[in-house]
This record gives sequence, C-alpha cells and structure tokens, in this order.
Amino acid sequence: MKTRLVTAVLMATAVTACQRRAPNTAMAHLDSMRLAQFAPLPDSIPTPNNPITEAKVSLGRTLFYETRLSRDHDLSCNSCHDLTTYGVDHRAVSTGAMGQHGTRNAPTVYNAAGHFAQFWDGRAPTVEEQAKGPILNPVEMAMPSDRALLTELAAIPAYREAFRRAFPGEMNPVTYDNVGAAIAAFERRLVTPSRWDALLKGNDNALTPAEKEGFNTFVEAGCVSCHNGAYLGGQLYQKAGLVTPWPDRADPGRVAVTHQATDSMVFKVPSLRNIAMTAPYFHNGGTASLDEAVRMMGRYQLGRDLTDAQVVSIVTYLQTLTGAIPTGTVAAPVH
Repeated sequence: MKTRLVTAVLMATAVTACQRRAPNTAMAHLDSMRLAQFAPLPDSIPTPNNPITEAKVSLGRTLFYETRLSRDHDLSCNSCHDLTTYGVDHRAVSTGAMGQHGTRNAPTVYNAAGHFAQFWDGRAPTVEEQAKGPILNPVEMAMPSDRALLTELAAIPAYREAFRRAFPGEMNPVTYDNVGAAIAAFERRLVTPSRWDALLKGNDNALTPAEKEGFNTFVEAGCVSCHNGAYLGGQLYQKAGLVTPWPDRADPGRVAVTHQATDSMVFKVPSLRNIAMTAPYFHNGGTASLDEAVRMMGRYQLGRDLTDAQVVSIVTYLQTLTGAIPTGTVAAPVH
C-alpha cells in the first residue's frame, strides 16, 4: 500500500510538472533537487564480509571463465554473462546444460554487487550467494554436487595454490563457499562508470542538452520512483503491472520464494545501468526494443501512454548510462 501511495504521489507530481513546462533542449537545466536522488558509481563495491584482495579477484576471474564448473565442461559463468557484451548473452532466456532453457532472462553482472538482492526474485541476498546457485542448478550448469566440483578443482595443483593464496590461513581453502566468495570478489570490481557519473561529479558538460532534457523527462514521467540511486534500480521490489495488469503473467515472481500472496508478480527492480546494451528486457526477456520497454513501463507501471517524443527523450537519457567495460579487469585468463 505504501509503494502504491508513493507511486501515485510521484505520478501526480510528474503530470503537473509536464503541464507546467514544455520540452526545450536548447535551455535544458538539471535541478539540484532532482540530481540529489542519484549518486555516482563507486570504484568498487566492497563488503566487510568478503574483503577484496588481488589474490581473491584473480582466482574469481579464473573461476568465472572456468568450464569445469559445469557438468559437461561446456559452460562457464561467462557463457550467460558475457563480459565482452556488457555481462549478458542477448537471449530471451539462456541455454544451459544439455540444451535446456531457463525461464528468466539472465541479468548483467556489471554493477550487480551493489544491488540489495540478487536474481529476479531476490532469493539470494548477495553476489557471494548468487555465484553458487547456477553451478548446482540442473537446468543451468548442472554439477551433481558441490563435492563433485571441489574434488575436480582440488585435483589441479594450480587451483590448490590459487585457493591457498586467496584464503590464507585456512586449513582446507578449497570449499564451495570460497568458490562463491572468489567469484563475488571479482564481480565486486565490475563497475562501469559513464558520462552520467561525470555529470554527477560536477562536469556539467558531460551530457548534451538533449540528454539533459531526457533526464528531466525521465523524472517527470515518474520513472525515478523506482529507478534512482547509484544504480538507478536494484534497490527494491515492485509489482509488474502496478497500475495496469502485466500482459505476461506466466511467471508469478517472488511469491514462489516468500509464499506470500502479496508477492504475486513482484520482481526486483532492475538497474538501468548499461540498459541500452543489455536487450532483451524484463524478467522474461520478451521485449527486444528499449523504446518499447520504456512504453511498457509507462503504460503498466505508471498508467501513462508516453508520447513518441517522450519515449525518444527518455531513451536519449538512458544511453548516457552506458559505461566503459573494464577490459583489463575482465580479460579472459591465459592458461
């Protein structure tokens, strides 16, 4: 109920603002109060529960590309979260073990460590927990057990040494929790600052007038009610079809985790970081076009039919969220 009330207030404010001011890209101005709802990306995303060390990141990077993590040695984390294509595979749903297909779109791993929960349904609280899930999932990487994986890794001298360096002082560092911790340490450095961050840090010339106007349209349309902060999302759950019922209701969302009826069709709000590069969109990967995704958000989440001009303006702003891939950090390990 609280979420609905906040959304309604924001929608009313947005409509009033749109009525008050017509778009004028030549005179685009960014209000400091609007910008205060956002923050630039950090250089990395640390946590006291899993300190980032060079040895841990090095091991995590190797494991991220390691096909031995899958039953048939044909899939790695990078198979579905390709680091050269902004951490996605551009498929509606990914192909897993034995040609099986998942039921949800694989989200990007870039900047994901800063989200308040992982997976579309939030069933993992951290990237440390998330990293361990796909390995044992029978549809994804399909390892029969954590013991089977650890036996395989421990048989390789280079891995025994890498785990020893990454987790010094542990009598037996080759553990499944440490597999997740190493991959997560690597992912905690996968940040992609963009021109938007340069603007937030004080460079007023980082965005063009049209892009600044796109930000204003984004705020006035009501998008900011869910997409704000450093990650422009990834910080709350929301019902798909908040105002108008979502057209595809085959996936009930978070209710399968919580078993609470109020969580039916509720999903984690995705981050808009690199959104122009991570199609297709939504939990089912059913929308190929960013323009159409913006229209759908207006219709089903805000109860508004955005005009063509508004859609173009918002997409123009969203493109400023495309950051640079940290090529040195994500380069595939050389064996």
